[in-house]
Amino acid sequence: MGERPEIKLPSDLSYAFEWSKTGDGKKDAVLGDTEQFIKAVDMAIADQDPLDKAYRFYSEGAAAAGSQKFIQEFVDYKDRITGTKRFFDAKVQINADGTAGLVYCEDQTKAYNKSLKTGKVEVDAPSSDSYVLYRSLLRPGRQGVWITEKLTSQRGSAECQP
Repeated sequence: MGERPEIKLPSDLSYAFEWSKTGDGKKDAVLGDTEQFIKAVDMAIADQDPLDKAYRFYSEGAAAAGSQKFIQEFVDYKDRITGTKRFFDAKVQINADGTAGLVYCEDQTKAYNKSLKTGKVEVDAPSSDSYVLYRSLLRPGRQGVWITEKLTSQRGSAECQP
């Protein structure tokens, strides 16, 4: 195993990954590395570092560029994320060319923005926009790490509504 970056998150941010192991080594590795990538992006937001190396360890290309832009928005507003992010309904597929496709949902009803200037938490009422559908394309990288190359999100997706 290569040296993976250490991910340290604020104590007021937690995760519920409600996806079970598939029993398939590759698919489970895709899920595990996606969890690390998600947390690494949130760590970069908490540290206000759009070029943090942890999320760039787990992403390249369009996904890395999109994440950098996403992180930069939080930096511009001096915000970070607090609360609990829930992820569910993951479907992994290993493609013939060795890449992997992953589709999953996020429930943001208990995750909020927190101002780093005032410490104030912006609590908004849950709505259909609190649910987001993600699609990602990953490829196996160095030391068996699955790298997210493409990532799209669709807020308010019907597929993810309760």
